[in-house]
Amino acid sequence: MTAFAYLSDQRFLRAAPAADARFAVAGIAWDGSTTNRPGARFGPRAIRSASHMLCDATHPLFDTSPIGQLADLGDLPLPNTGLSAMREALAPLLPALIRQHHMVWLGGDHSITLPLLRAYRQALGQPLAVIHFDAHCDTWTDHFGEPSGHGTWVSEAFAEGLVLPQCFTQLGIRSSAVREARDFVSDRGGQVFSARALRGLESPAQLAPVLDAIATRLAAHGQPPLYLSLDIDALDPAFAPGTGTPEPGGLSTNQVLTVLEELCGRPALNFVGMDCAEVAPVYDHAELTSNAAAHFVWTYLCGRIAAANTASAATAANTNTEAAAVTASRPSSS
Repeated sequence: MTAFAYLSDQRFLRAAPAADARFAVAGIAWDGSTTNRPGARFGPRAIRSASHMLCDATHPLFDTSPIGQLADLGDLPLPNTGLSAMREALAPLLPALIRQHHMVWLGGDHSITLPLLRAYRQALGQPLAVIHFDAHCDTWTDHFGEPSGHGTWVSEAFAEGLVLPQCFTQLGIRSSAVREARDFVSDRGGQVFSARALRGLESPAQLAPVLDAIATRLAAHGQPPLYLSLDIDALDPAFAPGTGTPEPGGLSTNQVLTVLEELCGRPALNFVGMDCAEVAPVYDHAELTSNAAAHFVWTYLCGRIAAANTASAATAANTNTEAAAVTASRPSSS
């Protein structure tokens, strides 16, 4: 959709490329590591198209819009010949983008997250906290006989020291898995909120114990850099049929939005980036999946803008208070 019928525009919120934009999106159109249905390479295109329904993109909760602060850098030029070749080509592209922008990455299958975490770990000089939405734990130690894939990135990130185990949180997990894989994160000190545990919890009040558990854990570890990785199959197939490995019994769109709205707008949380993975539009119906993905990305961006605005206002208020106190402490000249 564009301002004039039949003219195509493949930019998220129609944002033009801009080197000085505070926020940016980039597509990683790779799906060579899927285990069921391919097609996530077309996810970035579908998410961008769905974003045009957001019009001026003013968020009803945060009352702010990314427009004017956001660049769309297009899809990164990557080979589709193999996972190793893709990651080798991706790695040198990431440092400059991470330095210049607060990035949101549009996948692509979930194997893209491992090289992203490697790049953030190197750029920031410390391991990351992670909030991971998914139907699958992604902690398997091999990819159907191959060493790496879209279901191994969590175990690889732990093994490489890319993440803080105690600050790794999974939400929506529900797929079949042996106990060692299913409890991999919790066995190492992280938190897992399965889809079953979250059933019936949708409003901010209902999800408050989950939100508080995440925030408390992050505060206890000094607010480390926080990365959000959102696999769209965390949603129930009723809300997101367009994905490669759908799993019944998942989260609702409202549940995910509540978590994003309640966490992404908090100035204290040190979010450094996000990816949205596994949107496969060929299996979608009525653009349910791509619309949900676009809303999640938009909500994340608006939350971070609102958090920055809140922090700036607090700093300005403190500065004014301190200046007033200094003025009041000076002796009168009369």
